[in-house]
Amino acid sequence: MKVLSRLVFGLCTVGLLAGCGKEVDHEKIREKGFVYCGQGNPNTFNPQLVDSGITSESLSPQIFDTLLQLDSGTYRPTANLATHWKVDKSGTEYTFHLRPNVEFQTTEWFTPTRSLNAQDVVFSFQRIFDTSHPYHYVGGGLYPWFAGIDFQNSLVDVVALDDLTVKFTLSHPNNSFLNNIATSYAVIHSKEYANQLELEDEKGQLDAFPVGTGPFYLSEYQINDLVRLKKHDKYWKNEVKMDQVVFDTSQRGTGTLAKLLRNECDVLNSPISSQIPIIQAREELKISATPAVNVSFIALNTVHPALNDSRVRKALNLAINRQNILDSVYYGTGTKAYTLLPPTSWAYPKDSVHVRYDRNYAIALLREAGVEQGLKLTMWVPLEPRAYNPSPRKTAELIQANLADIGVELKLFTDDRFDRTQLSSISSTDLLLTGWIGNTGDPDNFLRPLLSCSSDRAGLNVAMWCNSDFDFLLDLALEINQQRHRVNLYHQAQNILNEEFPVIPLAHGVQFRVHDTSLSGFKQSPFNSQPFDQVVREPK
Repeated sequence: MKVLSRLVFGLCTVGLLAGCGKEVDHEKIREKGFVYCGQGNPNTFNPQLVDSGITSESLSPQIFDTLLQLDSGTYRPTANLATHWKVDKSGTEYTFHLRPNVEFQTTEWFTPTRSLNAQDVVFSFQRIFDTSHPYHYVGGGLYPWFAGIDFQNSLVDVVALDDLTVKFTLSHPNNSFLNNIATSYAVIHSKEYANQLELEDEKGQLDAFPVGTGPFYLSEYQINDLVRLKKHDKYWKNEVKMDQVVFDTSQRGTGTLAKLLRNECDVLNSPISSQIPIIQAREELKISATPAVNVSFIALNTVHPALNDSRVRKALNLAINRQNILDSVYYGTGTKAYTLLPPTSWAYPKDSVHVRYDRNYAIALLREAGVEQGLKLTMWVPLEPRAYNPSPRKTAELIQANLADIGVELKLFTDDRFDRTQLSSISSTDLLLTGWIGNTGDPDNFLRPLLSCSSDRAGLNVAMWCNSDFDFLLDLALEINQQRHRVNLYHQAQNILNEEFPVIPLAHGVQFRVHDTSLSGFKQSPFNSQPFDQVVREPK
């Protein structure tokens, strides 16, 4: 890419994987910006290509926009890049009317000549589901979040009716469609920029050097150090208050709390629960707690001989003392999980009969299944603290002790972090301690990506589990409009989970964020981070 060969904005090499090891100048940043810490490095800047992590959870809302956005109170989709929309009587055609005069970012590698139009929307979605699209296989051809919801088989076509009108055609009615395109994964790219890269045979740069319509654009990336965003002067919504936001992703020296206390960062994402009392004692820090749409759970590898008997899986579930985990890991900030769905979900059922602590019944079930003392299992434990599990190592050790109490030996394997695209690399492991952060308020957003047969075929099903009755209920719930019928169907689906136990729900966590009291204007949401366009620093 010719323009990139001249790029001199802080990257030591041309390409995504660049790094200089340059220290973050915190004082200079604070003059007209702030430093955000608490998350790892991005592997890409295109959220379509990831399943979780900093790209989808924090960077995407800053760099990109989506057609719709989810209201933080009602969880319903509202206007964003699309001002309004209509659905035909069949429930399979959605027509969106786009906002005029939305400008793409001007960066060192691209200068737009036009504002956003319908062709940008068509390009952004066709790339995901059309295997003949010139960009489909750029970046590997796997769109994990979309694969998990079977998006490619739900969306038949997307066409531009005119410059500001787009029509989506679905294969069948889908009650979750509007919610899904309001997530931080369903971003709109610039087709003009993509065309330029295609001509220069540099298509991979679309994901490494992004261009969006969000409040900030990528200015600098140093691996294991920082991601620097600068304000988009022509942002369509309003004037962006801060000149820059720096994400400190360095792993050197002490942890993120120490950085916060030493004024090396202004915002800390998802502090662990045991740190809360320390933070509350500091007058210069403000902590906010948002009810989160998440769940921590154990996925059981149901294809392994030791775990293909549902009685064994039930026994493991009954052996786990969730209250002990809440007391020791969440410090009173979490709640017991009786199902994958969080208590705020309109399809939530509390099943305390199947999901409880009962050591004696667990031992009896193992005996009934013909499993005597000496069963040995392994569990993969990603160590990165998340809102759904603030201390994975401690959680794993408590589970290890619980299983030892029923005669099951559990060996732990740890890694820094994990997402579903890595399932094949741990296929020999029996259990996986993981979790899920919801992107919408729809129950389908939890159940389908994690446990459907389509997710299993895509290699993203955390339990390697496929149940046709479970899938039938999920599919039917998407097509039926009556809410009470949908609730009943989701309850039936969860009853199957509480009979089969491909996953063991543990707890729901709270989303904490800490920031310096001089900062204000953060938007609260039970989902991912929100745009930082209105964040401002007041003099102390």
